[in-house]
Amino acid sequence: MTAERSLWEIKLAHRPKSFWYPYPTLQNVGVLERLLASAGLDLMELCRGPHGKIADIGGADGDLAFLLERMGLAVDLIDNKPTNFNHLEGAQILKEALRSNVTIQTVDLDSQFTLSGKKYDAIFLLGVLYHLKNPFFVLEKLAAIARYCFLSTRIARQTDNGQQISQAPMAYLLGPQECNNDSTNFWIFSEEGLKRLINRTGWSLLSYLSIGLTANSTPADPERDERAFCLLRSELVPMVTASPNPVPAHKATARTIISWNTGTANPGKIYVSIDGQQELLFATSRQGSAPANWIRAGRTYEFRLYDSDHTRLLDKVVVATADAMTKPAPSGGLMTSVVFQRSGYAESGRQR
Repeated sequence: MTAERSLWEIKLAHRPKSFWYPYPTLQNVGVLERLLASAGLDLMELCRGPHGKIADIGGADGDLAFLLERMGLAVDLIDNKPTNFNHLEGAQILKEALRSNVTIQTVDLDSQFTLSGKKYDAIFLLGVLYHLKNPFFVLEKLAAIARYCFLSTRIARQTDNGQQISQAPMAYLLGPQECNNDSTNFWIFSEEGLKRLINRTGWSLLSYLSIGLTANSTPADPERDERAFCLLRSELVPMVTASPNPVPAHKATARTIISWNTGTANPGKIYVSIDGQQELLFATSRQGSAPANWIRAGRTYEFRLYDSDHTRLLDKVVVATADAMTKPAPSGGLMTSVVFQRSGYAESGRQR
């Protein structure tokens, strides 16, 4: 709320309210916190991965992108200039007013697009999927370049005439004026349809929840709107993770689960180095999970994923106990008081 008030003060100092994207983007923050809590993950730890970059795709005026940058992350804001609410002029105004380093890019996701050379620790794809002509292509493409994805989209449990679709892996194709008179609305999935799409495009579903009308939602009726929020992990990007991390240390030894995936059909090898000492073989397979129940306070454990020849490092993760690991993120994850500044003074003012 603090960030939203600050951003609106800056926005209205430059353009009238009608110029700006009309929907409250930052209201998604609380839902993202619930997704993370359900998966036992920390947002800042998840976003501060080996690539040092995250992306907000379909980010409108960039509210979320600028919030995440203020929390210490490097962010690409990606949207399609011709279909953006104000042709990305709003995002550019905020970037200049905030003296931001957020990179603004225009990409048409409905084309056979490429994000050449890009790798992301996490992407935010909120409220975009049902605007895409080919959601399968987009999700599969993103699974090859991002470790994690926060996804939200509209779903439906029945058609307008009462036909049930919630238990079937289906999608409803909207007419050009059927939903909010917006011809850029296309596919509304059932819950099972969305989950199958996620699975077939190279993602694992770590956490799922839906909000809105969760009993009898339909594809088009604004009064019967249901939104699904998903936290996804790529199965196409080589990755090794630990959960929990940091590890709660209540006894002499603590336990975490190490999970890995080489992202290919080829096997890999997991080695662990304790306090920077010689590597020890931990596991050998293409993907899997195994417990490490010998984590001790005051020591650091670096788990490294290699190819089968032990010649190429694919990914790594450092594990320590909670008292030994200093976390750079503010307490409370995203739910922290953030004030944006312009011209050297704190902005405050009206709530949207």
